[in-house]
Amino acid sequence: QVQLVESGGGLVQPGGSLRLSCVASGFTFSNFGINWYRQAPGKERELVAAITSAGGSTNYLDSVKGRFTISRDNAKNTVYLQMNSLKPEDTAVYYCNALRRGAIITRDYWGQGTQVTVSS
Repeated sequence: QVQLVESGGGLVQPGGSLRLSCVASGFTFSNFGINWYRQAPGKERELVAAITSAGGSTNYLDSVKGRFTISRDNAKNTVYLQMNSLKPEDTAVYYCNALRRGAIITRDYWGQGTQVTVSS
């Protein structure tokens, strides 16, 4: 059974930090690129950060560059999103996504999301 379980969300003041975790099971984690998406109320889901299967390459949404860091530990089947200098506009539900594009089949798995609220 495929599972992606996010944790680490919560309420934080502007300027604060949170570290999100996503633990995977039920598939070969090290074969998948991992993405963190977020969706704020009334807005479309947007890609925040991405990391390749071996962790050698990362990409970030422009508005989070220099503040967020994505990393992974394939031995622990876990991906992290370190979020620093948080702003109210970072408030959203954050989702972990595992993606592997094959020649014939694409596998795309999602977690249930974790709420991040940045407010004073």
